Amino acid sequence: MDDDLKDRVREAAEADALLNAVKHDSEAQVGAIMGPLMGQNPEFREHGDQIPGIVAPVIERVNGMSAEERRDRLAELAPERLEELESEDEGEDHPLPDLPDVEAYDEIKMRVAPNPNGPWHVGHARMPAVIGTYAECYDGSFVCRFDDTDPETKRPDLDAYDQILDAIDYLGFEPSEVIKASDRVETYYEHARELIELGGAYTCSCSGETFSDLKNSAEPCPHRDKDQETIREEFEAMVDGEYSSGEMVLRVKTDIEHKNPALRDWVAFRMIDTPHPREEASDYRCWPMLDFQSGVDDHLTGVTHIIRGIDLQDSAKRQGFVYDYFDWEYPEVMHWGHVQIDAYDVPMSTSSIIELIEAGDLTGWDDPRAPTIASLRRRGIRGEAIVDAMVELGTSTSNVDLAMSSIYANNRELVDDGAPRAFFVRDDPDSGGLVERQVVGGPDVAEPPVHPDHENRGTREIPVSGAVVLEGDDLPAHDERVWLKGFGCVRHTRDALEFTGDDIDVVRDGDVDVVHWAPADGPRLRLRTMEGDVDGVAEPGIVDADVDDVVQFVRIGFARLDDLESDPAVAYYAHP
Repeated sequence: MDDDLKDRVREAAEADALLNAVKHDSEAQVGAIMGPLMGQNPEFREHGDQIPGIVAPVIERVNGMSAEERRDRLAELAPERLEELESEDEGEDHPLPDLPDVEAYDEIKMRVAPNPNGPWHVGHARMPAVIGTYAECYDGSFVCRFDDTDPETKRPDLDAYDQILDAIDYLGFEPSEVIKASDRVETYYEHARELIELGGAYTCSCSGETFSDLKNSAEPCPHRDKDQETIREEFEAMVDGEYSSGEMVLRVKTDIEHKNPALRDWVAFRMIDTPHPREEASDYRCWPMLDFQSGVDDHLTGVTHIIRGIDLQDSAKRQGFVYDYFDWEYPEVMHWGHVQIDAYDVPMSTSSIIELIEAGDLTGWDDPRAPTIASLRRRGIRGEAIVDAMVELGTSTSNVDLAMSSIYANNRELVDDGAPRAFFVRDDPDSGGLVERQVVGGPDVAEPPVHPDHENRGTREIPVSGAVVLEGDDLPAHDERVWLKGFGCVRHTRDALEFTGDDIDVVRDGDVDVVHWAPADGPRLRLRTMEGDVDGVAEPGIVDADVDDVVQFVRIGFARLDDLESDPAVAYYAHP
């Protein structure tokens, strides 16, 4: 990163840090500013691993200011942002806009409506993160409704129901109610029958191509004026499974001359020959389309506010015809753009991830290379870190970019204080491979701190008898010195590392580098990363830790300990 870009990072970070500190009348938080910083400055993203190191001193300087100094500096640096901040309602502690017309409802109720065709990728986390946050802000609730009424093209995965609920729990939320649409087919039939009685639906046996031509020409379907008795009989035949796929549909009668052809007499029910994978729903062949099913369920479950993708704007308009027939009030609707996430080579697509797993290119949904909730969780990233990053994106109707570095920054704040330090020496060509050297002289045991910021946690004891291993790039030239962290200063001579007895001043003066190391006979460990597996040697105490512990491998980054019984032991890399 060149100096000009570093200056721009510092300037943008200062403005974001000042805004964060002034807004909350507290010290600025790294996690809270990384999202906006990376989202508003796409050119920073390729340097995501360097950004936190540049930002940290800026935040420290901002946090050293008084409240008055921060406000004055923000007014100087970004007056428009201070003005915007001062115009906001007092007490708002998140970047989400107010929900519309909340005063019209006794209780705010929202919904998360996943299709259970597989576990969630990272993008799916945005909905429960925002919905859950809104529910908490308004002391409301949300329902989790599985929209699983398409047993063919978006065929449900029986394991996905529990996996999705587990993901919502991991993110820190609990739905007030859990519904499977495939359990409610009889309810949809009842409303279809009522709609027929109201003159709002008719059965149609036109081919898809024929109806499309009629619709696009704004010409009515010849079945549109069937008598109600025939419509009732044909719909009951659909319910009884007497038609095959594509042979008969039930359409909602709208405006055949509507300016938007997509809204003209849309399909409410269709026939599907493929049985549903859930045994409880396997006998049904007449299935509601999503717009009909979702519209009915939103009303019956008391949903007051809906958030959906900007590409689904027509859904509200289609459902509006049904609501008008039933004389229902339509919920408030907000639309947002798609979220795009950097850092992954694997597409953020359920079907694509399934294909890669089936082909053996990914080991599973929790492969560190997969952009999935399961992967982030196995890497030791807390759900709260994901939620905060998603909420920071707001609800813009434009597509938004989420930099993974903002999730990492949030997680770093959550785990850093509790994560003990440990040494892991990588046998990786990118860091010079693994080199072994005898240690001559010095103490028998090294005692680096468990955590550099918490002396009360004591030290780790690492034996230094015999040989140690270093990463090749850390091995000094012959007759040069290096500081083995927690042990002391050594000189590389005669293919050994001789203890010199120099004090820490040689490091403070910049004459000697500090490196991590491990006993040559230490436990072997495999670090699973987004770029692939890296093997190496860890300090002995690592195998005495607990699975699921998050540690910081010194000079490498945070990792979650996954399997300490195998050889090599396994850890999953989280982030720098």
